[in-house]
Amino acid sequence: MSQVRNDWTIEEVQELLQKPLNDLVFEAQTVHRQHFNPNEVQVSTLLSIKTGACPEDCKYCPQSAHYHTGLDRERLMAVESVLAEAQAAKEKGASRFCMGAAWRNPKDRDMPYVIEMIKGVKALGLESCMTLGMLSNEQAKMLQQAGLDYYNHNLDTSPEFYGDIITTRTYQDRLNTLNNVRDAGMKVCAGGIVGMGESVTDRASLLVQLANLPKHPESVPINMLVKVEGTPFAKLEDLDNFEFVRTVAVARILMPASHVRLSAGREDMNDEMQALCFLAGANSIFYGEKLLTTANPEADADLRLFERLGITPEQRDGYDDEVHTAVIEDAIQEQQNPVRYYDAS
Repeated sequence: MSQVRNDWTIEEVQELLQKPLNDLVFEAQTVHRQHFNPNEVQVSTLLSIKTGACPEDCKYCPQSAHYHTGLDRERLMAVESVLAEAQAAKEKGASRFCMGAAWRNPKDRDMPYVIEMIKGVKALGLESCMTLGMLSNEQAKMLQQAGLDYYNHNLDTSPEFYGDIITTRTYQDRLNTLNNVRDAGMKVCAGGIVGMGESVTDRASLLVQLANLPKHPESVPINMLVKVEGTPFAKLEDLDNFEFVRTVAVARILMPASHVRLSAGREDMNDEMQALCFLAGANSIFYGEKLLTTANPEADADLRLFERLGITPEQRDGYDDEVHTAVIEDAIQEQQNPVRYYDAS
């Protein structure tokens, strides 16, 4: 059994990233099989409950108010509308409902709505997950007391490269939020984005930051930059696909018991690329038409790929393979029916 460590060095991780690809993927797959069924992938859904007009200046993000990307800004969804989406998800067999809001941090006026969403989702018998920006210790406790299971807050990149990406929030702010989430007793989802012009050393440093947290994140999303017109990163050169695969493989080796998620950027990955990522230890995806505000592979394409690879959705909370497959098949029928948003009262 691979050893779970929290004392990795950048030099060690750089050596892993520079190994021959066959050797690296073999090592990652070996580690993966010690902790997971290699032919199961966790399938999740994500709903944007508040879109656009974010005050942060993240250079990759179409939701930032600093850039003109053509994204329509929408206020916080009404609680009833969110719970209707959650109920529909449950009826199709979903076990977890994830909600994201484009905020720097929740304001006091937002918390009652958010808490009601969590309570409503939990009352339906679903796991709950949110990403709302930075959290204070008190806010984290409020969310946990409301029943929130998972909280997502990415580190994005290395501490050394971070200032080239964002100026409105410090790296320590992000670490503080992760500490607050963990101290409150919630599970952590934290990863980063590659393809933003960072160096191999930066990717190694990001992975070290994640792997050396006191407890590894339960979920580690590895995002490929989605280049959106109007953002400062719209014209960046594409990252070599094999560098992305290497990042996935090393994340698996460093955090052997965490779910490593293929997140943003999957729309531009062909089936062979995704299959190689699964071989390298990725075992979680979002399915559906959109990943917050950027394109995501359609659910029917995911289902076909799973069938071709002999992969089944991970069984969780008493739902069997047939039910999870039915969730994806039902989502196929809804690809042409966009989610309708309503302002919070």
